[in-house]
Amino acid sequence: METPEEPCFGNASGNNRRKRMLSCLGSILLITSVSAFAEPSATLILHHGKIVTVDAAFSIVEAIAVSGERILAVGGNDEMLSLQRPETKVIDLEGKMLLPGLMDSHVHPSAAMTEFDHEIPVMETIADVLAYVSSRARASQPGDLITVRQVFITRLAERRYPTLAELDGAAPANPVIFSTGPDSMLNSLAMNLAGIDREFIVPEGQPGKVETDPSTGEPTGLLRGLGVNVKAGQSVKSPTPEDIYRRTAELFRDYNSVGLTTVCDRDSNEDAVALYQKMREQGDLTVRMRVSMGIPPLGLWPITEKAIDKIINHPLRKPDLLLQIIGTKCYLDGGMLTGSAFMIDPWGVSKIYGITDPTYRGEQKIPTDRLRQLVVKVVKSGLQFTAHSVGDAAVQTLVDVYEDVNREFPIRDSRSSITHCNFMTPESIEKAARLGITIDMQPIWLHLDGATLMQQFGNERLSRFQPLRALFDRNITVGGGSDHMQKIGSFRSVNAYNPWLGIQTAVTRMAKNLDAPLHPENALTRPEAIRLYTINNARLLFLESETGSLEKGKLADMILLDRDVLSCPAGQIRNTKVLTTWLGGKPLETPVAK
Repeated sequence: METPEEPCFGNASGNNRRKRMLSCLGSILLITSVSAFAEPSATLILHHGKIVTVDAAFSIVEAIAVSGERILAVGGNDEMLSLQRPETKVIDLEGKMLLPGLMDSHVHPSAAMTEFDHEIPVMETIADVLAYVSSRARASQPGDLITVRQVFITRLAERRYPTLAELDGAAPANPVIFSTGPDSMLNSLAMNLAGIDREFIVPEGQPGKVETDPSTGEPTGLLRGLGVNVKAGQSVKSPTPEDIYRRTAELFRDYNSVGLTTVCDRDSNEDAVALYQKMREQGDLTVRMRVSMGIPPLGLWPITEKAIDKIINHPLRKPDLLLQIIGTKCYLDGGMLTGSAFMIDPWGVSKIYGITDPTYRGEQKIPTDRLRQLVVKVVKSGLQFTAHSVGDAAVQTLVDVYEDVNREFPIRDSRSSITHCNFMTPESIEKAARLGITIDMQPIWLHLDGATLMQQFGNERLSRFQPLRALFDRNITVGGGSDHMQKIGSFRSVNAYNPWLGIQTAVTRMAKNLDAPLHPENALTRPEAIRLYTINNARLLFLESETGSLEKGKLADMILLDRDVLSCPAGQIRNTKVLTTWLGGKPLETPVAK
């Protein structure tokens, strides 16, 4: 005969009652504890795939289970399928490769508005440039300003700037500026309107240089690192806020289509941040957006300090998985693609870049003392400082300032960074490793510009160009970016933001129009090149605990590929198509990649 179970709070007295109460309370706590920490159910299971986790061991597994926006588990097919519930969506990957969502450490989303007024053709020759200028003159009124932006001479067949006379011939009644970022070629009308002639002197303390003909002393029209004010109108449409919103959302969907789930706006402003906030609120922000705010580095220090304080106190500094301000950005030197990067050794007289001074070393835009002020202010606040630093002298200058500041304010925790960092000496690499400096680099530039750089600098100097192998060997966090500036379309854009081309270039070191790789000793393995655009960028952008790899508890940012990028021919990596992109476990609707 069974003994009836005594109630927890029966009529027992004394010690027996206390014992029963404690026993029952223990049971209640145990049940509550088990319920509170029970494994959540899988909402999505992907199985029978080749899932590259990009964890510390670069593990490859068969299946992955997702619960909501986070990864529940990774492992074998049977193990993951055992987590299936009636409501679970189950997808057979049929052997296809799954990777973490890719990241671009350097974009400029205002690129979405480049062709708002009219489509801009691809320009590969001087004739293409002049034809475009002539077409814009026909579409404009006499006296209207015509601008051509970011058509880099390194990518033109002739490998030179169009001349002042050629621009005059293409648009005799219009001022023309052929701008490549920090440097510009102007025609005669633009020079007159800017007030630049043979008597012009760059104001003391201001960076910049006016190139002159050594035989006549007359300006050639080429201005280096010199902002000019050409007072003339333009016959172009102005976008509405709705236009900007729509086209930016279109760009982000195109980022998703090539596998990008996180990007960093590396020179943002208040208007752009407000746009991203609105897109987040309305559910149209389809990339995790990290933001480096642009700061005015020169002028009166109180004005600069006030601008940095405003960033320090911005509400979006708080951790946010979808939108967060992580740092600041300024420009330390000119451009590698334009002939004004700050170099240790002179550029040399160059027909390509229009350089006539044999001692010319490029432009340092921020005096070293002011640079240190900026770094101290930003690093003390915990924000990431970065500066556009292309030439090896610019990189050396910034690294030395970091080393100096590090004596008072450790820079490792703020992940102080170098943007572009194209030319690096071994000494700069060693210091970067010791100090914990991070690097935001653009491998696609090697593919697009390597042939011209080889002609300009020669093979020996190019041993310092994008030394990825040396950086990886010293465990320096270097992430892959594009510096996307113009147009929508991952290959037609300036610069190309297709990350598969970046991965292929990091692996092969092959440049367009060259038959042999550029210093293959600095190539990466395929797993390393994948890390460049996943977990390395996650560390660079303060996201490594949340994404960048497919591990339990992390966000389910994932991409399904049409090929195995670890084994396909290296020259075909750039052709990779992304079949599905998930952001936080949610599949995104994306256009066909262009």
